[in-house]
Amino acid sequence: MGQSLRRQRRPWSYNRVTRLPSIFDPKEKLPDLSEMPAELAYMVLSNLNAEDLCLAMCVNHLWSELSRDDLLWQGLCRGTWRYVSCYDRELEHGVTFMDLYLKLDEGTLTFNADAQMGVEYFIRHALIDDTPLALAKFIHNTNKLDRFQVRQLLTKRQDILQELVYLDDYKKKLLPNALRTFFSNIQSPGENGHQLQRLLEIFAERFVSCNPDCGLSKDGICILCYSLILLSVDLTSPHVKNKMSKREFIRNVRNATREANDELSGHLYDNIYLVGHIAPQRW
Repeated sequence: MGQSLRRQRRPWSYNRVTRLPSIFDPKEKLPDLSEMPAELAYMVLSNLNAEDLCLAMCVNHLWSELSRDDLLWQGLCRGTWRYVSCYDRELEHGVTFMDLYLKLDEGTLTFNADAQMGVEYFIRHALIDDTPLALAKFIHNTNKLDRFQVRQLLTKRQDILQELVYLDDYKKKLLPNALRTFFSNIQSPGENGHQLQRLLEIFAERFVSCNPDCGLSKDGICILCYSLILLSVDLTSPHVKNKMSKREFIRNVRNATREANDELSGHLYDNIYLVGHIAPQRW
């Protein structure tokens, strides 16, 4: 039996290079899209971004025709801006998803220069409905918007901020992880204490509504959020040499509120220590 297995495993003598497909031969020319089935050509083009698709249109008539396909541009639109109000409506006659992409891109550039002008552009061109919920969904579902401009808009439009917070679900989430999700959508204000307080109040209200059995009040959540932010700065800042210990954090929380027990405070400390800052500045 063992001899039979060894005979079966005996390597065959063949030239590995000759077994490779010709497409891997550097001397061989890659096949043109015109030589591929239409489905395969679309699959190749679907991996391109908008700029590359526009360049592909300049190659020849066939490439131009394939690159203008509405399904390709629809995928780019929905992949870049996952929610736009006009998706729920039929496009006007003669309007393509390529036209829609160009309008959305121009509106995004306008927004990143001035948030209020960008919102006016989106509404004027019927891309987004003039409602707080529609604007909040648009902001929540794209990463193309400048976060500083988003913060400027939310400072003036508390109705949009309220809707934006309620788009996140914090059910059964540990408080630090929920805060990270919150600050990933809304850039944390730098030195503006009043704005931070307002943000934490809105977050605490949403967190309690998602977790009514957490045993913490809105005020208790706000106190813990402040404690976690201070702990994050203490543990992650290179300028702080004497880091706060777990025992010190538990004692500080115990003195600040009676709603959180020592076990919960210890879990919160461990999360910050292992995972990192509660509000990292990504932008």
